[in-house]
Amino acid sequence: MTVLFYTLGCKVNQYDTQSLKEAFARRGFTPPPPGTAPDVVVVNTCTVTAESDRKGRQAVRRFARLYPGAVIAVTGCMPQARPEKAAALPEAHVVVGNAANDRLPELVLRYCATRRRVVEIDPHPKRFPTACTPGESFEGRARAYVKIEDGCDRFCRYCLIPHARGRVRSKPLPALREELLTLSAVGYREVVLVGINLTAYGRDIGCSLADAVEAAAELPGFARVRLGSMEPDQLTADEIGRLAACDKLCGHFHLSLQSGSDKVLAAMGRPYDTAFYRKLVASLRRAFPGCAVTTDVMCGYPGEEEADFEETLAFMDEIGFARVHPFCYSPREGTPAAALPGLPAEVKAARMARLTERARALAARYNRSLIGGVQEVLFERGGEGDRSRGHTTGYAPVRLVCGSARPGQILPVRITGADEEGCEGELV
Repeated sequence: MTVLFYTLGCKVNQYDTQSLKEAFARRGFTPPPPGTAPDVVVVNTCTVTAESDRKGRQAVRRFARLYPGAVIAVTGCMPQARPEKAAALPEAHVVVGNAANDRLPELVLRYCATRRRVVEIDPHPKRFPTACTPGESFEGRARAYVKIEDGCDRFCRYCLIPHARGRVRSKPLPALREELLTLSAVGYREVVLVGINLTAYGRDIGCSLADAVEAAAELPGFARVRLGSMEPDQLTADEIGRLAACDKLCGHFHLSLQSGSDKVLAAMGRPYDTAFYRKLVASLRRAFPGCAVTTDVMCGYPGEEEADFEETLAFMDEIGFARVHPFCYSPREGTPAAALPGLPAEVKAARMARLTERARALAARYNRSLIGGVQEVLFERGGEGDRSRGHTTGYAPVRLVCGSARPGQILPVRITGADEEGCEGELV
């Protein structure tokens, strides 16, 4: 049987899909040949916003129309957090939460044998389960993702993620080292350590994020180690010092902000203020000169006034983010914020447009600051001219305007031009 995968959401979801591919492969499933309909479609959903839920439902319906004979399996955060909504999708033959991903191949086979709809939402385990070790290519054998942590204990007032992902659980260091060794031996040049609350790694098993970074940096196969999205309040001075001692660690830190207004941060239930965030960024820039700091920013939270939004824009300019992921608040049923009076739709839309414009301007400013310098670029796509594309250590996209590179090569590139989309350059 053949199986097609479709993934929505974050890098953790991408890792989970890779693990699912391995699990299905062990049961004899293969990718569908080009131009043929798959026997099974697995949709790995996200539920971080209402828009994420909409995209998940849309994907299920689209694949059901495209492949009317296929078994449609739905997994991920949406069924885990909202099992009744996922079960209500008539096009879905198998519905499981992300806690049951290890059983998804057998549940699909059960449906194939009985033609009886399967809906099973397991509770999350208290400890990190034994994970599949991804062995296939993530990005042309250039970059691999490793999930080292799952779950969140924070319960910010707008967020469903603790319900979708459970409590903090960390991958034990021996299991992590084994997985890293396998990926290093396969030939990946960069490994990205990801988690739902990455900076909480190890607090349940007596270690820390720095231990995980050091474990990856020890392996000779990896030229680079990168960190995924992080919560800012759990990154201590001691941790930063240990991270700075790892010369393979990329100077790129994605620190979730959400708002540049202290009033709004407090209303959201975020456990820091702008003074803390400002101090943390300064510490990172001292430890990692020239590092790129990226973030997420939300607009339109209930009670956000125009002055609060202006504070957010000013704080973004002050920090000088390399990239900002802008998004608009959407109420999530079951969260405290959902009971609050929302802002008018036209106000939220106008602020989202301004936030997006400011994010583009900051990206252009950062990318243009690289012009004239030489950056080490890991190429994920190869070929002549602009077909060769990759990323700097600060995760700025780069395309070659002349010359060629193979996927997996790390080469010095002089940056000759840039805009909000990325940089262009030539091999040195």
